[in-house]
Amino acid sequence: MSWDAWGDPALAKPLSDDIRALLEQLLGVSAADGSAPTADEVVLRPSALPEQDLSALAAIVGEWNVSAADADRLPRAGGKSTPDLLRRRSREPQDAPDAVVLPGTEEEIAAVLAHCSRRRIAVVPFGGGTSVVGGVDPIRGAFTAVLSLDLRRFDALLDLDEVSGEAVLGAGLTGPQAEQLLAARGFELGHYPQSFRYATIGGFAATRSSGQNSAGHGRFDDMVRGLRVVTPAGALDLGRAPASAAGPDLRQLFIGSEGTLGVITAVRLRVHPLPAVKVHEAWSFPDFATGAAALRAVEQQGTGPTVLRLSDEIETGVNLAMAEKIGGDQVAAGCLAVTVFEGTEEQTAARHERTRAVLLAAGGTSLGAEPARAWEHGRFNAPYLRDALLDCGALCETLETATDWSNLDALKTAVTSALQSTLQEGGSSSLVMCHISHVYPTGASLYFTVLGAQQGDPITQWAAAKTAACDAIMAAGGTITHHHAVGADHRPWMSQEIGDLGVSILRAVKDAVDPAGILNPGKLIP
Repeated sequence: MSWDAWGDPALAKPLSDDIRALLEQLLGVSAADGSAPTADEVVLRPSALPEQDLSALAAIVGEWNVSAADADRLPRAGGKSTPDLLRRRSREPQDAPDAVVLPGTEEEIAAVLAHCSRRRIAVVPFGGGTSVVGGVDPIRGAFTAVLSLDLRRFDALLDLDEVSGEAVLGAGLTGPQAEQLLAARGFELGHYPQSFRYATIGGFAATRSSGQNSAGHGRFDDMVRGLRVVTPAGALDLGRAPASAAGPDLRQLFIGSEGTLGVITAVRLRVHPLPAVKVHEAWSFPDFATGAAALRAVEQQGTGPTVLRLSDEIETGVNLAMAEKIGGDQVAAGCLAVTVFEGTEEQTAARHERTRAVLLAAGGTSLGAEPARAWEHGRFNAPYLRDALLDCGALCETLETATDWSNLDALKTAVTSALQSTLQEGGSSSLVMCHISHVYPTGASLYFTVLGAQQGDPITQWAAAKTAACDAIMAAGGTITHHHAVGADHRPWMSQEIGDLGVSILRAVKDAVDPAGILNPGKLIP
């Protein structure tokens, strides 16, 4: 991962002249900022970790697996939200973890946590570093120092039960690494969030990730059958059977815990044979309400697409305009929907036929396979576009929520209005786009993409817009996060999300497993 941008630098592309002209027309932005510092020019605040602690940690994990060098601290200085990337461009002194530790065994993790508890050193578990909500920010708080605990050495396929359809995967495996290991044995996990190329198995579990194939395979938490966690109070091996009535499900305490309660080291997951066939079909609907009703009918009738998503009129229009500028495949005006089906030839054909019947009856027009294939081909590349937009003076960021079908339109309207009115107060032209990214029988997720012109300090500018949007989400009955997690950014709204008693319960669990409070402070729990 680039230290100051998304992903592989070799895949980053500057905006074409035509796209720049379109941005100037839509947003009035055309400036290119060439003043961003190089990695060598970035100034990090000096490490606060005493030499004696570095030596003690080296004795636990090995000298080569501990570093306080700026070159190792900088890539772990935060996640990949727009504010994160804007901070990376600053020439002012920046926060970073005081050291990076790479344990290789659960025993080493336990020893590191014990040392840090004694010495009042905060510990931030680190996987792929793809958080967009401040989930891996090195918040020191009242602690003497903060470590980044990198899980990359936990990178093995530990077990595959082909009869049961379960695999045990190391928490440090990235999405592609996990799929490669499983594919060699004829299996697939099938979890494909936009962060797929870089995020890790442990991160998926710790944040309740949801992938783009969720209509067919479910969210990541639906796939989890068990997990191993190391806490400062001891280790846990949870999930003895596919289902149990042995009290509350303790797995759920750690799925979504964001590294605040323990360090996830391995996850046992439901897997399935590699699909033999994949079928794509895109659809057009005259408006968002019609398209949303069609998706609801598909999901409630259970016709079985693997991917099911819908863009609103603005998102569809922007994609159409960009396709025209670059000479790519065009989609019809209105609202674009994408469906993908996977499985055996017979299963796929049957699910495709049933879904087509529902969508046609709901007012959809088939656009054939190509727009859906084009979406799939580029589905992991959108963050590269954001980097290029930031370079030319645009503000680009995303947020998401979810609600019941009956409340979907009201929530979409409230969030869109909050974003537009806040950005316009600062004098910025803006576009607020939205799509349904995940569906359930009772509701759906709304994923918003915001484009605007940078005005003044863009970090402050976005913070005001994000605060207004989060307030609107709470007031309109949505959840503060559907799949981006809580981190530091959404933490101020957790009391509204789960109530004061809910917060007290989380604090009680935190006190039980992490008495010194060293694990990922400043995240999740108010």
